[in-house]
Amino acid sequence: MTEISRKAAFGKLNSLAYKAVEGATVFCKLRGNPYVELVHWIAQILQTPDSDLQRLVKHFELESSRLAKDITDALDRLPRGASSISDLSSQLDDAVQRGWVYATLMFGDTSIRTGHLLVGMLKTPSLRNALMAISRQFEKINLDTLTAEFARLLADSPEARLAASSAGAAPGEASDAIAPAVLGKQEALKRYATDLTERARKGQIDPISGRDEEIRQIVDILMRRRQNNPILTGEAGVGKTAVVEGFALRLARGDIPPALKDVSLMTLDIGLLQAGASMKGEFENRLRQVIDEVQASPKPIILFIDEAHTLIGAGGPAGTGDAANLLKPALARGTLRTIAATTWAEYKKHIEKDPALTRRFQVVQVAEPSEEKAILMVDQALEAAVRLSHRYIPARQLPDKAISLLDTACARVAISQHAVPAQLEDCRRRIEALQTELEIISREEAIGIDAQTRRATAEEQLTANLTQQQELDARWQVERGVVEKILALRAKLRQRAQAVEGTGSTLERAAAPAAAATAGQTPEPLTSEQRQAHLAELRQEQARLHELQGDAPLILPSVDEQAVASVVEDWTGVPVGRMVKN
Repeated sequence: MTEISRKAAFGKLNSLAYKAVEGATVFCKLRGNPYVELVHWIAQILQTPDSDLQRLVKHFELESSRLAKDITDALDRLPRGASSISDLSSQLDDAVQRGWVYATLMFGDTSIRTGHLLVGMLKTPSLRNALMAISRQFEKINLDTLTAEFARLLADSPEARLAASSAGAAPGEASDAIAPAVLGKQEALKRYATDLTERARKGQIDPISGRDEEIRQIVDILMRRRQNNPILTGEAGVGKTAVVEGFALRLARGDIPPALKDVSLMTLDIGLLQAGASMKGEFENRLRQVIDEVQASPKPIILFIDEAHTLIGAGGPAGTGDAANLLKPALARGTLRTIAATTWAEYKKHIEKDPALTRRFQVVQVAEPSEEKAILMVDQALEAAVRLSHRYIPARQLPDKAISLLDTACARVAISQHAVPAQLEDCRRRIEALQTELEIISREEAIGIDAQTRRATAEEQLTANLTQQQELDARWQVERGVVEKILALRAKLRQRAQAVEGTGSTLERAAAPAAAATAGQTPEPLTSEQRQAHLAELRQEQARLHELQGDAPLILPSVDEQAVASVVEDWTGVPVGRMVKN
């Protein structure tokens, strides 16, 4: 008896059903199952919102959550640990053949829809039993209603417009469904990695300065024929990841040797690789697929592995089935290029103990920059952030702690220019609390409780706070007026200066149009006398503001030493005045 050609049968699937078979094949390989089963296919079809099957599930009111759990349980019952797929299951072949029979003879279609597959499975006893073994929810589908009203139930389904795939090959035979890397989809890389080069091209990575020497070392190592995988070592916070981002920026600009042109730098997320890989062998399959896709990519790819020490023991006991051992052969052959990063302590503890792994990497030490170098890295205006963080926050490393301190100071200045000052807000809250307390005292006195002492104390505190509120409110209004004058003067002085992206505070940028409007639509360049007059007025207003504020400013015109010191005071408890004087 002549067998039905798998190639011919699967070629009759419409494009949605055929892609679901490809997805099921990839899904099967990721899970380490030896055969592509019916449950793999159904799981992929149900993930497509436009499928006939998904619409029928909704129409017959199958419980989606229960169905999803049943499918997960059915997948978990399958054998695992296979390194490659043996074949498609016989049930999958039978489902396609029965679907073609009903598609043509019952519904007169020229391609197999997922709805036809469901009808064929429900009408075939062996396939119906297999379907019910996956989930009893399929019992809710009334077969008579489905066949009689098939056209009406699925009248608006997108599958009605899909033709046969005409693939000319069946998944698992001549097609490339088993090898997603060859398909060019790079499914694993899209799922477990991020393209740093693309992020750099889109401007999503901040400029990096002061790490040119380390970036040059990375380039030198990558250009070598052997041991051409740099590993960055340094304490947490010194900027190891920033060095790699700086290299990505150079790749995006093309500021690298010709041998590294068109290279894509991708960061591998070990956490995503491990997530959900609870069964033995699943993590290794995911990582192996990533390696295969990198090696098969027509465009050269360099993998960045942050926290590289987590590779030791990932996927199995250290030295046996862990991820590091999966990388060694590819690193040794030179078919996989990586940049790794870890702390010096973790490098000594985990990586240096493995001579084979150590030989694959070349160490690049990323030391904490000096105060002088850190100041150059972040800007002259940030000297206070570097100096004060270095002195008062010893538990963290430069430049990380200086940047964090500066970020907080910038946010605080922006808030101070728009929100009610914290001192005034605290005073208002105390007044509300005291007024509430006086109301409680009045209710207690009404029922004969003696609270005269408490009333006297509360009234005294309320009077003091009301006075303080008036003083703070008046001072805030005066300071706000002075700050607005300062920002307006700065805007005038900057009218003809080249704009620098990201400079100036929010109020300062808001003051610029007003200053331009005052001077006219096309203001003339400031003369030397006008500039000197504006500068003199600016210095006068700044001196006035300093006199008004003392050591407790309510509003800040810009991020200066005082603003940075106030953040350090909140973090450490060291008084601002003493900090700035020292």
